[in-house]
Amino acid sequence: MQKNNSSKFYGFLIITLAFIGLPFLLSEYHRDVAITLLINFILVSSFRLITTMGGWSLAHIPLMGLGAYTSAILTRYYGWPFWITLPTGGAVAALISWVMSFPLVRIKGFAFFIASFAAGEAMRLAWTRIRYPFGGHRGIVMIPVPNEIIIPGLFSINFYDSIPYYYLTFLITGVSLIILYRIDESRIGYTLKAIEMEDRIVNSVGIKATQYKMISFVIGAFFAGIAGVVFAHRYQSIDPSAFGFLTTLYLIVWVLFGGTKTFIGPLLGVTVLTIVQILLRNLAEWLPMVYGFILIVTVLFLPEGLEGLPRKVRKLWKLYNPKVK
Repeated sequence: MQKNNSSKFYGFLIITLAFIGLPFLLSEYHRDVAITLLINFILVSSFRLITTMGGWSLAHIPLMGLGAYTSAILTRYYGWPFWITLPTGGAVAALISWVMSFPLVRIKGFAFFIASFAAGEAMRLAWTRIRYPFGGHRGIVMIPVPNEIIIPGLFSINFYDSIPYYYLTFLITGVSLIILYRIDESRIGYTLKAIEMEDRIVNSVGIKATQYKMISFVIGAFFAGIAGVVFAHRYQSIDPSAFGFLTTLYLIVWVLFGGTKTFIGPLLGVTVLTIVQILLRNLAEWLPMVYGFILIVTVLFLPEGLEGLPRKVRKLWKLYNPKVK
């Protein structure tokens, strides 16, 4: 056990150091890709928390948009500083998800898909139809970047530049992932996994499955809102199409492709598919078809995702090399 913990620590340290040095090796375009990847780390990890209770919510991306719109409106029209709107965007997404959770957590399967999709589309419809403060189809532009940090006589940090914003995103992502990991390894996380297997058994031992489902839904929405805030202030404009069903499809493919049994699975999935997206940069119009193909292949041949690939390879190796232990 101690050796396993040491391996995890050194692996975490190496990955952290690699991400710290990464922006100095990248072009401006690839820095923006790296920032988006870090934002997506928060998104897939928070989404996985919801999947552990057996529900695949189609409202996660609109809840991300809710955080983005909240922060954009407060900074753009009312002059609130980013440092306050960051947690506020997450809190508003969590509050709305809490209201949504009352009917959603009581239904399962395909009905949950449809109900969560309807809830998300209702939010997107409101952003599209209401011109003020959401901006209608055009959305909100000229969203200010986070306030410049100035320490007289020492230094100033301007977050308009990609490198400072990368490190800001890296810090927010790091804190978010640590919190989500601790939740996953806590009593709440283990209870949610038990609920996924059989919530009736969980209820029979005095644990209220519905309450734990609501908790996971709200926590997941909070971090989706945080991801939305960081997204909005980097690209300085948002519109309803950014939080539509196509983005939801990408999210589902990222998580399925990586796997949901371990915390690292979705992170691995979104990283590999981001590299694929870079390679297909000149074929962007084909990307949805590629994602659809990847989804079909994953479901048919790799149901546990990339995290299950080593186990599948070992199984095949033993099958064709029975004398090798």
